[in-house]
Amino acid sequence: MTLTERVSEEMKIAMKSGERLKLETLRTLRAHLVELTKRGSGKPVTPDDEIAAVMGEMKKRKEAIELYEKGGRLDLAEQETRELAILKAYLPAQMTAEEAAARVEQVIAETGSSSPRDLGKVMGILMKELKGRVDGKALQDIVRTKLGG
Repeated sequence: MTLTERVSEEMKIAMKSGERLKLETLRTLRAHLVELTKRGSGKPVTPDDEIAAVMGEMKKRKEAIELYEKGGRLDLAEQETRELAILKAYLPAQMTAEEAAARVEQVIAETGSSSPRDLGKVMGILMKELKGRVDGKALQDIVRTKLGG
């Protein structure tokens, strides 16, 4: 079952059970996923594309939370936080910080990286491999620390 199919099924369940917030969140995500299929490139939507769509929606929520908190709108920040939690369920299992740090060390050793200038090379490899399984900013912080930056 693709992510798009899973979202559609869970939308039906949310509709029947009266979970408005979940339904609206899933509708937004489904619209983004449908948009991917109609992008006109002729290529089928891959699981990586679907994960990128979920991550994009999550990024929007994180930015909104930050802005609402700065503006003193804690009620809206709380709603965005709940939407973010709903979206997290559609990502692959997340790595722990320790697992991510171990993989960072392996990639640094494999590439022979030794200075902060090698950040891009290491991050490029890690982001392809760990897409959706770890937060990019947290991963970048780990790589910077390990490379002495």
